[in-house]
Amino acid sequence: MSTDPFALFDEWFAEARALEPNDPEAMALATADDVGNPSVRMVLLKGHGPDGFVFYTNLESEKGRQLAENPSAALLFHWKTLRRQVRIEGEVEVVSAEIADAYFATRSRDSQLGAWASNQSRPLESRKLFESRFAEMELRFNGQDVPRPPHWGGFRLIPLTIEFWQDRPHRLHERRLFLAQNDSSWAESLLYP
Repeated sequence: MSTDPFALFDEWFAEARALEPNDPEAMALATADDVGNPSVRMVLLKGHGPDGFVFYTNLESEKGRQLAENPSAALLFHWKTLRRQVRIEGEVEVVSAEIADAYFATRSRDSQLGAWASNQSRPLESRKLFESRFAEMELRFNGQDVPRPPHWGGFRLIPLTIEFWQDRPHRLHERRLFLAQNDSSWAESLLYP
């Protein structure tokens, strides 16, 4: 068994990218507010490595507000084609402005404009209003690069636990649990299915 959960994740993620037909980087993100009320939604993995798992969002969205109040979260990758899941739990931190700027610059222009036009997670009177705000942003940034809005950034989940789940016949699944240790190593164990 591997004692490096990041090497195992890299292996599984590469297989998912090769074989999963839809969005292998899609992951469920579970957050909770300051009193523990949970919320979950799908986001896209935009970076990963031994320092954590990175995704981007409007920092004033529901998830952004919840992560500011309670910086603990969980991720779940479900690759149905491979019959695998990876569960990750840990603490989150905001990525640096430089990292957020670099990623924002790689997004399509319409996605960049949408980040300016959207008050993500807030009530919207009509689709027409959003389309009007988008058109205003097209005019505002006509002929120039679109900078990252100050309310848009990224989060890095620093894992404390990583569980790899592999489907097996007759529900005799394989579950491998990695727990972060104080010396930056990982302890590995098996869980009953």
